Amino acid sequence: MDDQEMQLKVRRVSDKFTESMYVLANEPSVALYRLQEHVRRSLPELVQHKTDMQSWEEQSQGAIYTVEYACSAVKSMTNSSVYFKNIDTLLRQAITMKEQISNYNGRRQNDATSSPAPSAPAPQNSPASS
Repeated sequence: MDDQEMQLKVRRVSDKFTESMYVLANEPSVALYRLQEHVRRSLPELVQHKTDMQSWEEQSQGAIYTVEYACSAVKSMTNSSVYFKNIDTLLRQAITMKEQISNYNGRRQNDATSSPAPSAPAPQNSPASS
């Protein structure tokens, strides 16, 4: 082989080797650049989704609290049926007593109008006045 031909082959091999080393050395940089580019494009949208999710979570927590409070109110209302029965019984007793009082007052007024007015008692002479 010729010296010039050998130099050409060595140069080709060394160029290919250099090119391969350059690609291998820069490949992680290119990959990181692509990742950075992707993050820059998608990050604002991801942040918006996160804030939306947090807002929905707060609204959901508020709704859950409201529903739980309403459920506890309904449960306590079903437990209060005993108290309502007692109130009903007391109201019925009060109505019965009111009717009895009204009947008693009505009879007293009827007795007072139907019987003659009592005459005033005659003054009695006391033994000391004579």
